[in-house]
Amino acid sequence: MKFAFWSSLFIVFYTFAGYGILLYLLVRIRRIIKGKRNVPQVAIDQLPTCTLVVAAYNEEEFIREKIINTLELCYPEEKLNILFITDGSSDRTPDIIAEYPQLLLLHQPQRNGKIAAVHRAVGQIRSEVIVFTDANTLLNKEALVNICRHYSDNTVGAIAGEKRVFSDKQADASSAGEGFYWKYESALKKLDSELYSVVGAAGELFSIRRHLYKAVGGNAILDDFMLSMQIAAQGYRIVYEPNAYATETASANVSEELKRKIRIAAGGIQSILWLKPLLNFFKYGTLSFQYISHRVLRWTITPILLILALLLNVAIVAVDPEMLYSLLLIAQLLFYFLAFLGFVLEKKQLRIKVLFIPYYFCVMNYAVLAGIIRYYRKQQSATWEKAKRK
Repeated sequence: MKFAFWSSLFIVFYTFAGYGILLYLLVRIRRIIKGKRNVPQVAIDQLPTCTLVVAAYNEEEFIREKIINTLELCYPEEKLNILFITDGSSDRTPDIIAEYPQLLLLHQPQRNGKIAAVHRAVGQIRSEVIVFTDANTLLNKEALVNICRHYSDNTVGAIAGEKRVFSDKQADASSAGEGFYWKYESALKKLDSELYSVVGAAGELFSIRRHLYKAVGGNAILDDFMLSMQIAAQGYRIVYEPNAYATETASANVSEELKRKIRIAAGGIQSILWLKPLLNFFKYGTLSFQYISHRVLRWTITPILLILALLLNVAIVAVDPEMLYSLLLIAQLLFYFLAFLGFVLEKKQLRIKVLFIPYYFCVMNYAVLAGIIRYYRKQQSATWEKAKRK
């Protein structure tokens, strides 16, 4: 029982803190042996041709702000195309975009989902690289230049930009917790990128070499993650560029954030199943190590081990209340009490941000468990439907 407890505790610690510590040490060792990876310095006229793709669905309230932000981006005009695809939009989004002749617009009344729209857009593109961004995010002016300079390195196949979450002083648990989470994620991505490769890219802002694009299934939940990891599986690095960032507002409340996290968790387990070959250390080496440490553990066993560690700790103390195990149990219970307190205060709209971190942490891990259940229920339902049709 004690072995199972310590094993669970170790994996939980490694997932959320230990990997970051180990990653930092490995990067320091790499710098001593090979030196620090330098950001390429590329003349403006040597940048590759680029197409910025924005998939927008019923975004009439925000789309004009997005267009203005996009037109202010710095990049050689003769090397940049800007393409908005609005398939299925039933509001004024396509009409507003059509007011700007410098933009390319693709629109059809049928709605087949975002990834189908992206596939259709990519089929129209002939530039060397593609940059994808969401319609509800704003980019910094130098984002495209800072991204595309990395393509001077032939080992680079994709670039992940930075996601920034805007939250004000009145931020609730979702925005305060999400903001902290993404700051930590950004630190990990910087280290991942310097060691070898970032493990996937977020759809808010990422880029790929056009000829490396491989379509993913229309039922892909995390299409951005899948697209980027398929490129990593081809032997190319995904580089992290923190000086190209997309800013968006946090979820309206914790309930909305929970829905988003459950969807991401369901997509995570789907991606792991679709990307099974990446678990092969003998073939992918460092990439497999990073992928398992940074993604697979979070999306599979770690949330379960959090619960198991608590239950085992209670059982151990009940049998033999040693000081060490009693202190560990008190620490766990205190953490969950603070999370519960954060939940209560958030409901009462009392803003104590330090309590939002344990609360958000618990929400994230609950979302993973809920996402796994949701994914398998959906798969089971699909299997039953196929059986009925037969």
